[in-house]
Amino acid sequence: MNRFAVVAATFALSTAVPLPASSQAYPAKPIRLVVPYAAGGATDNYARVIGPKYSEAWGQQVIIENRPGAGGNIGSAVVAKAPADGYTVLLNTSGQAIAPALFRKLSYDAAKELQPVLMMVRGVQILMVSPAVTATSVKELIAQIKASPGKFNFGSNGVGSGPHLAGELFRSLAAVDVVHIPYKGDAAMTPAIMANEVQYAFLPGAAATSLVKAGKLRALGVASGTRTSFFPDLPTLSEAGVPGYELSTWAGLFLPGGTPRDIVQKMSGEGVRIMKLPDIQKFFTNLGVETLGVGVEGFEVRYREDLAKYAKLIREAGIPQED
Repeated sequence: MNRFAVVAATFALSTAVPLPASSQAYPAKPIRLVVPYAAGGATDNYARVIGPKYSEAWGQQVIIENRPGAGGNIGSAVVAKAPADGYTVLLNTSGQAIAPALFRKLSYDAAKELQPVLMMVRGVQILMVSPAVTATSVKELIAQIKASPGKFNFGSNGVGSGPHLAGELFRSLAAVDVVHIPYKGDAAMTPAIMANEVQYAFLPGAAATSLVKAGKLRALGVASGTRTSFFPDLPTLSEAGVPGYELSTWAGLFLPGGTPRDIVQKMSGEGVRIMKLPDIQKFFTNLGVETLGVGVEGFEVRYREDLAKYAKLIREAGIPQED
């Protein structure tokens, strides 16, 4: 074989070598969407509405897989350790940013082994007070607490939960002396605040709306950095007298760390489009959350900020780590 034939044969072989996953048509097979909680819950519902939208757009089945356990850490670990090829996706909440500080040992590195892709929705928390509390504003509530240090209780649906951390941030920034009373879920905590066992608590937007309309509780402020459509006239806590307060929750998609950037961008871009669809926006509004559709760059920033924020908050509040 002459020199030119050797070169030609070598070129033919090199072009036959499979290209990296990022250069091939993606997706070329079904996608596994892991939900780290049991079927039937809010996060599972999110997956079952967004999964079919990706299937319609890409012509590939999106298979929902529930992997509950360890506060969501089992399912997160499944995705963190999966091949970084775009075919295993995680749908998790802001609990993903809380976990590294709340749990003593994780089997994965939440900062490096999970790649934020799409922040789908924002969940807002509302500062609610018992009917027995006479304060009609955040400033009045703070003044009453400071006048009776240690006499006010705030409730939550469990240690390390979003409402608990919202209460701890309020305690810190408002510099108030209060007692935290954890309950086993919202079903136990909500009657407690109505009965004045606890004087205030942070509740999700939809639940807060129904309780205010029924005249059972009073809303004083929004925990997120901007006002919410659920209470358009209600000020944020930062506006109402606690400067710098911001603690909203979210749900979003993650891929394994190291997934090719063009695959990440493709899934992110499609997700942003999906979240703008009228039926999707109506679905999430009915569930009591606000659609966002923040793409990869914005979600990366928010995820890094929340990892640091929750770590600082949990450490300074002295919340014990879980095994």
